[in-house]
Amino acid sequence: MASYDPTRRDEQRPPARGLKRVNKWIRRQLPTGLFARSLLIIILPILILQTVLTFVFMERHWQMVTQRLSAAVTRDIAAVIDIIETYPADDGYKNVIRIARDDLGMQISIEDGGTLPPPRPKPFFSILDEILSEQITQQIKRPYWINTVGDSRLVEIRILLDDKVLRVFAIRNQAYASNSHIFLVWMMSTSLVLIVISTLFLRGQIRPILALARAAENFGKGQKAENFSPRGAVEIRRAGLAFILMRERIERQMEQRTAMLSGVSHDLRTILTRFKLTLALAGDSPELENLNQDVDDMRTMLEGYLSFARGEAEEDVGEVSLAETLERLRPEFDLHGKTYSYTMEGDDKLQVRPQAFARLVGNLASNARRYADTLQVDARHGAKWLTITFDDNGPGIARESREEVFKPFFRLDEARNLDASGTGLGLAIARDIARSHGGNVTLSDSPLGGLRAIIRIPA
Repeated sequence: MASYDPTRRDEQRPPARGLKRVNKWIRRQLPTGLFARSLLIIILPILILQTVLTFVFMERHWQMVTQRLSAAVTRDIAAVIDIIETYPADDGYKNVIRIARDDLGMQISIEDGGTLPPPRPKPFFSILDEILSEQITQQIKRPYWINTVGDSRLVEIRILLDDKVLRVFAIRNQAYASNSHIFLVWMMSTSLVLIVISTLFLRGQIRPILALARAAENFGKGQKAENFSPRGAVEIRRAGLAFILMRERIERQMEQRTAMLSGVSHDLRTILTRFKLTLALAGDSPELENLNQDVDDMRTMLEGYLSFARGEAEEDVGEVSLAETLERLRPEFDLHGKTYSYTMEGDDKLQVRPQAFARLVGNLASNARRYADTLQVDARHGAKWLTITFDDNGPGIARESREEVFKPFFRLDEARNLDASGTGLGLAIARDIARSHGGNVTLSDSPLGGLRAIIRIPA
């Protein structure tokens, strides 16, 4: 009966984890943009094809042609050696030199009592040197010396005979396939032309997608995208048209909601003003103080609700100084005897909706001022994101309630109430403003012992 061995299973896990790490590393190295990935899809097969052609077809073709040419030159040299040894009485070997020059295309000379020079170092990559040496060894079988290095059109070959040295100057093209690079040049040139053409067509297809992405991003940040129009392929046009229709529906709903809220606000304020006037005419009776307080609370709750529902959506984007926005918070803390400090890193200028952004920062700072003695703000404006961190030493918020407090009209029963007016809209308004800018507001534990609130919006 087989027994279960947990160590075997553990031994199989490291390779799987290693493969996952390799896969994650490869994903990190690959480009993330659609245009770059599309180019990679086009260029990578071309590079693989060129590599296969170069290292398989070209190498075999180049080596085979060079081998045949070198074998032919070696046979000619062997024939010259045979003539020299068969007819040694030839005066000065004039006839052999003439035959080699006129019929074989080689310049030769015969030196009596010569010796071979020392061997030359072999070049790093020379298919001619390797194949020609192999052919001379196989066919002539005599000591030899060759010089194939350099860009000269001639190849020098020296063969040691019995009492003399045969010196041969052969044309390089006769022993070497020197025109094979033309195929490589044509292949590379054609590939570059195809890549350029593909890139131009691909940019034309990617541009409408990028325009749609920018329009959706700007709309998500509350910015207008009036110049957007669907372009490109049919599928991209359909996506662009769907975005335009969706944007129109959302804008129409927001306009209807704003108009409704304006009407409700006017009617409710009229009634509250009438109550206030009636109470004022009734005198300063102690019994009416509670009614006056109720009217003031209703006015405050109404203003808070309308501000949350309106969401500052009608405000245009403008340039704001981050340092000035943070500095405006200091007088409130000084007035209440609280400690306030901030640090800033990066560009001071922001492109946001000024009043909404000031309210976003002010809500979080006011919340810390009410329930803590110290507030430290750290603002970092990077290339892509603006991150503002609020750290206080107050009672904090329980982990299980940190998402609930962002719901409208939600109020904590203990520790800290996030909205002094009692409406429970403080953090709801802050997150609504941050998300209208394309970012978010999150809560966590502060190193000071209280609450940490983090604003993160696109720079």
